Formats: sequence, C-alpha cells, structure tokens
Amino acid sequence: MKVALVGAGAIGGCIASRLARHGQPVSLLVRPGQVAAVAERGLRMREGGSVHTTHHAVAADGAAFGPQELVFLCVKGHGLQAAAAQFAPLIGPQTTVVSAINGIPWWFCDGLPGPLQGRHLQRVDPGGRLARLLPAAQTVGCVVYVAAHVDAEGIVTPAPGERLVLGDALPGGAPRAPAVAALLGAAGFAPQQAASIHRETLVKLWGNLAANPIGALCGATIDQVLAQPLLANLATRMMEEFAQLAGRLGLDLGMDVATRQHDMHRLAGVKSSMQQDMEAGRALELDGIVGAVAEVGDLLGVDTPFIDAVLGLLQQRAAQAGLWTPPPR
Repeated sequence: MKVALVGAGAIGGCIASRLARHGQPVSLLVRPGQVAAVAERGLRMREGGSVHTTHHAVAADGAAFGPQELVFLCVKGHGLQAAAAQFAPLIGPQTTVVSAINGIPWWFCDGLPGPLQGRHLQRVDPGGRLARLLPAAQTVGCVVYVAAHVDAEGIVTPAPGERLVLGDALPGGAPRAPAVAALLGAAGFAPQQAASIHRETLVKLWGNLAANPIGALCGATIDQVLAQPLLANLATRMMEEFAQLAGRLGLDLGMDVATRQHDMHRLAGVKSSMQQDMEAGRALELDGIVGAVAEVGDLLGVDTPFIDAVLGLLQQRAAQAGLWTPPPR
C-alpha cells in the first residue's frame, strides 16, 4: 500500500514510526527546512526502553510521491490551508484521507443531518477549499487520545495511551474506517470504530474547548484550571454552552459536565496544547478549537457569551504576540 503522512511531529511521528516498524513504508511530507535532516537521521522514537530509528522517503512537495492510497493528515488545523498546495498531489480519486487533527475539522458539517448539513465553517475552511480538495466521502475522522511530545534531542516520546477513535466522515458509502483501523491495530495502537465520529469529535473537543484557551490565557495546567473556583466556574459555563450546541445538532455527548471534568482531572500537571504553543511562541489552534464553536453558535442562533468572551480575550493576546491571524472573511 502507498501511504504518506503529512506533518511528522509528535503524533504524526508516532504513527509513522510504528507503521514503518511493523512493515508498512510511509512517505513523509515535511516543511522544506526539515527535509535534509529527516532524510538523513530518520524518525527517532523512544519506546520500550529503546530509541527506534526508521528511515523514510521525505519531501516538501507531494508531487515527489504522487497520488497515494492512504494519507494521514497530522498537521494542526490552522496549518492545513497553508500546506494544501504541498499535499494536494497526494490526493487522488481513490485516496483515503485520515484526519488526525484537533478541534472541528473541515468535513464536520458533511454527513451531519440538521441545520449545518453541507455548510463549510469559515473558521476552519474559508471558501470550502479543503472540502473540494479533501472530499468527505474519502475521509476517515480520527480522534486522537495518544499523547506524545518531541524532546530536546528531537526524539518522539509517547505517554501511556494508545486509543484512536475512527469513523467515516460521510456515512452510507463504502466504509473506509475498518481498513485504517486494521492497519493501525497491527502497528500497536488501540483503534476503536465509532458509531458516530461527529459525536466522538465533540466529546474530545468538549474538554479542549475550556482547558486550552483558559490555560493559554492564565499559564495554568488543566488541573490548576479546575482547582481554581473562578476558573472552574468559567470552564463549566463554557462547557454548558457547548453541550447546548451539541444538543441542537442532535448529538448526545453521553455524560454531564461534571463527569467530563472528572476525566479532565486525571491530567494532573499536564499543560494543554494551546498553553504549550503559547509558551513556545507557536501559532495557536484557536479557530478550530474555539472559533469554530462560536461560529456554530451563531449559525444555530444559540447565544454563547462565555465562549465568545474567552475567544475574544485570547484572540487579542495571541494577535499581539503574532501567534494568530484573523481568518479571511
């Protein structure tokens, strides 16, 4: 099988390394300045007490590889638009695309019965460009519960946890998720096939929606946010607004806010990805995680004052730091 992966960072590197070590070659699409280094040293991953090195075909432009049978998109949501011209040559009419990104993805409104069906959220897909390049009928959504980071030596280091939740973005056609799940399962992950990938996307986002922006604003870890009464109350109000939106979309999150926050308490000492990006001076995943939720509220006519307030505060701070640019209107 011809497999390519876009974005060989922590999660992408983990997936590519394990697939390669279990017999599936993976071509890597990386930024131009990374090509020589990755091609020379390979991907390094610390696992089982050892550092494993895998070598891959590496390029900055998908034209070097041509259309693939399977493409993993592991870049952050705000990077998809910028990278589209580079990965477009990987996508053919039969290519299966695995969307392993945080927040609300470009395909979310496709296959979702109700008031948003067929809409393209401007916050994540201005003008519907991604939807045209990456059709929902060819896409498998992947909700990632694998944690990993790239250490100071450039080695991918995963934390315990192997769960990936998969589902076809557009139900009703020939299923693509089972083959992807089988491939990832053989590589050592614990894939699960979702009855509704739309619901599973929102369940993970439910916690990220509050923990990420509040942590980035305050420099607080997830458990610190929930331990401070005023911050915890703010997180609760945001999560209540989110649950109302999910209900309007006909998606039952399957738990109440207190239960979801109990799960979040397990992440003691963990900095949210947005807090880490803020501290490292990297662009924030603000639009896919918070902005798109606010946009859904506007489209549904549901007031989300707490989500909007936190979004406005973080937009201002991130823009001043050069870490966020308003999307085109």
